[in-house]
Amino acid sequence: MERAAVFDVDGTLVDTNHLHVATWWEAFRQAGHRVPMHAIHRAVGLASTDLIGHLLGEDRDTDQDERLSAAHKALYGQYFDRLPALPDAGELLRRLAGDGWKVVLATSAGGPELEALRRAIDADDAIAATASADDVDAGKPAPEPVEHALELAGVPAERAVFVGDTVWDMRAGGRAGVRCVAVLCGGLPRADLVEAGADAVYADPAALLASLEESPFA
Repeated sequence: MERAAVFDVDGTLVDTNHLHVATWWEAFRQAGHRVPMHAIHRAVGLASTDLIGHLLGEDRDTDQDERLSAAHKALYGQYFDRLPALPDAGELLRRLAGDGWKVVLATSAGGPELEALRRAIDADDAIAATASADDVDAGKPAPEPVEHALELAGVPAERAVFVGDTVWDMRAGGRAGVRCVAVLCGGLPRADLVEAGADAVYADPAALLASLEESPFA
């Protein structure tokens, strides 16, 4: 019976969350908004428009959304050639693929950003498919990104595990009916991830790889 290992990317496999915080902060600053970095950090993982709405409120001038998103993309794009994979990220994906899991990425990234993330992970041989933000109408915490990843894998929710680093990931996975594993390398507290639905929590991909036989992937 086929099984699917679905992975978020930013903060889960590649150490980018704080780069997103800094570049979103600068994008907001350039547009005249003072948004605390700690608030941005907790919003990372949402799709761009959702992140802007979460931080600025629904009564904001939505005409600014596209310009804010473009500014963030331009600032973040400066790092594409040196995005750092988290410890053993590629090794974890290759191990799961070797054990018979269909590895699928579920990410809000797309286009050149997704290409840069995949280069950082350096495990294309292990990745069966990618569900990007371009493929769904609603991003996390809606279940659509995870559900689309399961469709690509051809695997039902009960035979899948989703790994992520944010509360948005855990909520999306829970709503999609999959078991959720959290990693702490995105910078969020263990308690928040457990409250959001994590069945197990590990420090980073290396810690999950080392404990794979006792994990939800066993």
